[in-house]
Amino acid sequence: MVFETTGSAELFLLGRLLFGGVLAFTGLNHFLNADGMIPYAEAKGLPAPAAAVYGSGGLLLFSGLLVIVGAYPVVAAGALAVFLVASAVAMHDFWAVPEDQQQDEMTQFLKNVALAGGALVVLTLAGTSWPYSVGVGLF
Repeated sequence: MVFETTGSAELFLLGRLLFGGVLAFTGLNHFLNADGMIPYAEAKGLPAPAAAVYGSGGLLLFSGLLVIVGAYPVVAAGALAVFLVASAVAMHDFWAVPEDQQQDEMTQFLKNVALAGGALVVLTLAGTSWPYSVGVGLF
């Protein structure tokens, strides 16, 4: 019923590939560039910066892959939405940094908010049957 129009199933798959792929790549980047990310997390005041970088990397990587393959979409999209909003506020506080850093932090803040919106759209469709997916989930 949701994917009945011509091409809608293929567009939804493409959207999942793009959305989940970017998030999975971002998570992989946390592991590949942890040496640069851990000091940034420490400077932002996170209590366990290394654990935060690796943990958030794992969340992004695995949730992105789950969205792509269509497995546990409620868990994946829900975790992504919560994480993206929380990290936008905690890590990209453009209102609290020196003026020369505000534009970069605002760009990252807005990127996280936009991606959280995408995660909420995916979460909205998580209870339906997804075309081209493994179809494993909680609901």
